[in-house]
Amino acid sequence: MRWLASVGGVGYLRPASGTWGSLAALPLAYGIHLLGGFWLLLVLTLLAFGLGWWAVQHLTAQGHGEDPSWVVIDELAGQWIAILPVSYGAMFMGVDVWRLWPGWVAGFVLFRLFDIWKPWVIGRIDRMGTPLGVMLDDVLAGLFAAVVAIALAGLSHGVLM
Repeated sequence: MRWLASVGGVGYLRPASGTWGSLAALPLAYGIHLLGGFWLLLVLTLLAFGLGWWAVQHLTAQGHGEDPSWVVIDELAGQWIAILPVSYGAMFMGVDVWRLWPGWVAGFVLFRLFDIWKPWVIGRIDRMGTPLGVMLDDVLAGLFAAVVAIALAGLSHGVLM
């Protein structure tokens, strides 16, 4: 359970274990995209959410606290959500996913921003104090990051001008 929740021990890196978890998610997402494209990344993102929720439930029941800092499976799931538009765009355009590198940078920076800042509903969900809240605040941070990244891509490519 600890191995899963800490994404293979990445959650034990200091300082800023959440940032390390988000960074570890990027090469994993890249590899997953290369193996199976957008659809595999989407399925594994959903699986990571479900397994993460299960692991956090198990660990909190064992007395590890509400949201231990070494639990970064939530960051992995949220970061993958933030990267999904990049993966989809590469699939749609038929290009190597790395050619969309600005989307990778935006997805990472925006996800970390929303995950740390926790604006609006993200903060309310974070304060739920439940295993679902641990996972959902990062899911929403990932969704917010994805939407802003899509908007920035639209501006960059003149679609939203």
